[in-house]
Amino acid sequence: MTTSTGDGGKFTRRQFVQKAATAGAAIYAAVFPTIIVKAQAKTFKIGLIGCGGRGRGALADAIEAGKILGFDVRIVALADWFRERALDAGKRFGVPEERCFGGPKSYEALLETDVEIVFLCEPPSFVPVHLEAIVKAGKHAFVEKPCAVDPPGCRRVIAASEEAQRKGLVITSGTEMRHDFNFRLTHQAVAVEGALGRLFYGRVAFCIGHMFATRPINPKNADDLVRTWQNWVCLSGDHIVEQHIHNIDIANWFVGRPPISAVGFGGRARRNAGDQYDFFSVDYDYGDGVHIHSMCRQVNGCWNWIGHDFVYERGRTDGANYPKPKQSPIPPDLPRGPSSHVQEQIDTLYYVAKGIPVNQAKDLAESTATAIMGRISAYTGRQVFWSEVMGDPKKNPELYNLTVKPSAEDFINGTVELPKENVIPLPGFSP
Repeated sequence: MTTSTGDGGKFTRRQFVQKAATAGAAIYAAVFPTIIVKAQAKTFKIGLIGCGGRGRGALADAIEAGKILGFDVRIVALADWFRERALDAGKRFGVPEERCFGGPKSYEALLETDVEIVFLCEPPSFVPVHLEAIVKAGKHAFVEKPCAVDPPGCRRVIAASEEAQRKGLVITSGTEMRHDFNFRLTHQAVAVEGALGRLFYGRVAFCIGHMFATRPINPKNADDLVRTWQNWVCLSGDHIVEQHIHNIDIANWFVGRPPISAVGFGGRARRNAGDQYDFFSVDYDYGDGVHIHSMCRQVNGCWNWIGHDFVYERGRTDGANYPKPKQSPIPPDLPRGPSSHVQEQIDTLYYVAKGIPVNQAKDLAESTATAIMGRISAYTGRQVFWSEVMGDPKKNPELYNLTVKPSAEDFINGTVELPKENVIPLPGFSP
């Protein structure tokens, strides 16, 4: 599903999906009856790292998914940089105070408990470090998007995913449209079976109004940065990475590979908090003559569009309006949830219960790296190549080893140097 609004549109795609799911739940149940997995009743013990709104929403979705599947889902441990958030979430989900952990190393305490599946719903800068620890502990994981803020972080996630595969662990991702049945069926028809012929070109977008802080934050310490993480490149990766990854991920999925290069531009005209851009426009070259134009913007009072448009030799698709595939990619006993967020958790529990080591971390890392390429190009004014950031360490060591500071390790070890607010990269001048 794509969400398109006209001048002055009010909803992000996530808000639209949530409202639609709530309003149409009864109708949906009648029209799309689910097929319950035939399995013995099972108890799942879930832990959450990152107890903000998205993390709490993911837990609620997991509980609903458990009901659909006939499983007993228990939230058994919570961790957050701020322990008060973990305690507050614990009251909602019935987690004892002694299992609500806080601080930079709270993830370590959570992993020492009996959790089986760990949800990572935190600032993306922390994900590579935490996912490595989760896999080392032998736990399954659900990882919200994106999964890093720089190329080394993306490669660490890929390495962790490879270790997870060796251990037979499940890792699902929060790139929600990959879980949506309409997108899955469309992808099967046009990208796998070739129902529309060759892909010529496409465009993807996440253009909405301003979000997050509206006045200078003036951070005094690391806590202030974490509390307002969506405004800082070191924690969020900028909104092209943190938010627009949804659409960039669909481009990678439908093309079938990451791009060869990115050429982009962007700028900051309206923000007065943090250190991010207001908008980005990026041309992704996927080779074989295929280009995808990516644009994202967070500015009030402008035309808004969130969506996809792929043009093939025999038609076009928005990614979800599928011609019927010859063969469904969806397991016949996989229930269809009322929203893509619930479907993420149905998929997670389903594959863990079945013992099928599905691993979406590599795709998530590659889509994150694709967004990062666009950001680097916009910041510097340079053409950025996939081989430079994810391939050959000798081709451009500066980009291959580019680490956004302060890093996750700086936050964990207490060595954070505060970034300068309202100071941004200037293309043509920035290294």
